[in-house]
Amino acid sequence: MGSAASRVSPNKPKYKTSKNADKPARGIQVFIGPYIHSLSWTEPLVVQPNGVIGVKDGKIVIVDTAENLDTLKASHSFGDSDIIKLQEGEFLMPGLIDTHIHAPQYPNVGIGLDLPLLEWLDKYTFPLEAKYKDPKFAELVYRKVVEKTINNGTTTASYFTTIHTSSSEVMADMVEAYGQRALVGKVCMDCYSPDYYVETTEESLSGTTEFVKKILDRKNPLVLPTITPRFALTCSEDLLKGLGAIAKEHDVHIQTHLDESIPEIERAMELFPQYKNYADIYGGTGLLSSKAIMAHCVHITDEELEILKENNTSISHCPTSNNSLLSGHCPVKKLRNAGVKVGLGTDVAGGYTPSILEEMRHAIMTAKTLSIEGRESEPLTFREALYLATLGGAEALAMEQEIGNFQVGKSFDALVIGLEHELSPIDLFPESDINVLVEKFIMLGDDRNIVKVFVNGQLVKSY
Repeated sequence: MGSAASRVSPNKPKYKTSKNADKPARGIQVFIGPYIHSLSWTEPLVVQPNGVIGVKDGKIVIVDTAENLDTLKASHSFGDSDIIKLQEGEFLMPGLIDTHIHAPQYPNVGIGLDLPLLEWLDKYTFPLEAKYKDPKFAELVYRKVVEKTINNGTTTASYFTTIHTSSSEVMADMVEAYGQRALVGKVCMDCYSPDYYVETTEESLSGTTEFVKKILDRKNPLVLPTITPRFALTCSEDLLKGLGAIAKEHDVHIQTHLDESIPEIERAMELFPQYKNYADIYGGTGLLSSKAIMAHCVHITDEELEILKENNTSISHCPTSNNSLLSGHCPVKKLRNAGVKVGLGTDVAGGYTPSILEEMRHAIMTAKTLSIEGRESEPLTFREALYLATLGGAEALAMEQEIGNFQVGKSFDALVIGLEHELSPIDLFPESDINVLVEKFIMLGDDRNIVKVFVNGQLVKSY
């Protein structure tokens, strides 16, 4: 797969994303210092100014406060040499979760945003994705995608690839090599697609089955397959039903798009008039479940929302993409307050950034816009954005028992945030307590403030 990549620029801090990084330390590691996390949608920000988090074999074994340190040393058999003290201006937080990202579109990040969704797909996206029949090209791009997302603090990502089974395996190779946690899905599309980028129904189903089995055979709990019909507009009913059956047979995740733009919805109902609405297309073909996530849902109706709730299906909110492609503004607080699980997604390259931190800010601004227009009762707070980016994302991907916050028994997927190094974009002033640090990081921070990234206790990025 090539050598590990260490990126060094004379104008930026030095950092490493660690391909084939060391496995989690066998002994206990104990972090002492401030930490933040979410406990629920209604308790989205909990701040512990003087916390203790202990990690062993990748799992969290201690969540406590420093005043109990002596007792913890005795009960967990660790000493001063096992302690990692956070520096001034640093705090721990859970890793960021990207619930919707198109890895092959990464070369188009920041360009081609002059068209709405369907025209954008035809002009920019499909020609690029067709190139991934070459696994070498796939390796070049997918390595950069994983490096960039890890550098931006993404510990878990739900990746779309392309219709090519072999290069989709390359994506799995990359996330496995760099130690990221990921869902990886081979894209399926058998109709109403360009002649140069389409499969037959049988090719799509057999390729998906092959891909799912190969990923499951790796027995790597960090890398899982997900069934990935692109959307109803490029899939026949036979394909959708076949994919639903594969998902049920193997008990795997599902990801696709729903209600992103008005023209998309109109076209879907033209193609599937036998269904009562767009969500019903997926429900009627077996593609809604507690492990399914629908990207966007900008124009979702109350009837469709009930269908998702009945199936315990989640939504990925992608505000940057929704603005960039003129799709609209998703009423995220309405969706979450209705009891539907919601996480954040970058939707690269409809979204122009691979940073979930940026998505948090765009989610806040989108909700403010809707509030101004009277379409949301109140805006989204930075605390709620933190929840969506961490525990909310874990819940949306049906992984909340494993990741999303700091609780004993969960995996240690975490970031060390530092705000006081010389190239930080954030200025701090006297008496800036942990609450100030958190809000400034969410609203002003970037990858330069993400000092360390851990996945399952493994260090995958450090300055």
